[in-house]
Amino acid sequence: MSKLQNNAEISNIHAMLDELPNAEQIQDSIVNELSTVQDVVRYLVSCFSSHSIFVGHGTDNYWDEALEIVQAVMHLQPPCDDSTLNSKLTKSERVIIAKIAVQRILERIPTPYLTHRAFFCGKEFYVDDRVIIPRSPIAELIENGFDPYLERSPERVLDMCTGSACIAIAIALHFDGDVEVDAVDISDEALDVANINIQGYGLENVVTPIKSDLFNNLPEGDKYDLIVANPPYVDSYDLATMPEEFNREPDLALGSGDDGLDCAKRILADAADFLNDDGILIMEVGNSEEHLVDLFPTVPFHFVDLKRGGTGVFILSKEQLKTYHEVFAKAAAEVVNNER
Repeated sequence: MSKLQNNAEISNIHAMLDELPNAEQIQDSIVNELSTVQDVVRYLVSCFSSHSIFVGHGTDNYWDEALEIVQAVMHLQPPCDDSTLNSKLTKSERVIIAKIAVQRILERIPTPYLTHRAFFCGKEFYVDDRVIIPRSPIAELIENGFDPYLERSPERVLDMCTGSACIAIAIALHFDGDVEVDAVDISDEALDVANINIQGYGLENVVTPIKSDLFNNLPEGDKYDLIVANPPYVDSYDLATMPEEFNREPDLALGSGDDGLDCAKRILADAADFLNDDGILIMEVGNSEEHLVDLFPTVPFHFVDLKRGGTGVFILSKEQLKTYHEVFAKAAAEVVNNER
């Protein structure tokens, strides 16, 4: 028998430790008991940990997640310095933070949907639940100007499955607007968000939003130096088992058939027709990389070794796309037939 089994005080301590803070407790603590940025961030981290929320929509740890909530309410940009951590929050700021915290913790709504902001390539973008939250590792390639994969600066770029247009805009900004970028999406709602960001950066003459089911509505003969594609690629297993936060994102932007590759197969089949002779396709397929390699074992996909993490980003030249067109076209045809 445990020597401490009958110690009522210890049992009481354990019960208190096991009790998760509810909405009323979270709000009361933040609004009435805390003062500085560091106070609130520390408390949020504890709440996140006790409720075991998932982070991965712009941050990868509880501290940064909490900081982003507080800084968004303060209308400050990251990173956060010591002077900010030690500064006092107004009561109205604490009230807003408390409301966001309850939604983030108890309803599992990703922070960017609550703050209407996300960061990609160091730039801020407007987001809401009409679009997937920016987090593509393709950012690293954009920041490097796609070196060494492009032989020259691109004149025309296609951003396939643009969502918030973060990739299209980041490319336009990297090349100082000296490039034409077409931002394609099938969703009217996503294109509305894309337009908000395009206008916010004053890039209406550089980035053009286009509604199309992949290449279907693009003019024949249109050619690009670079096609960047970040299509839906979550397979059925991951879709069924992923954390609740992902269920807040648009279904259309996540799943793509049992193997997660329905959209990717169609892009692979048609991309060569829209590339210049020295053009390349860069596509992200995430965790479905294994399915892709298994499906096309003879194709020499070049998967990029990303220094900041992330998997499933590959590159194919136009020549390679043409060489393996037959196998890509067959796979794409099966997708189309299954959709009928």
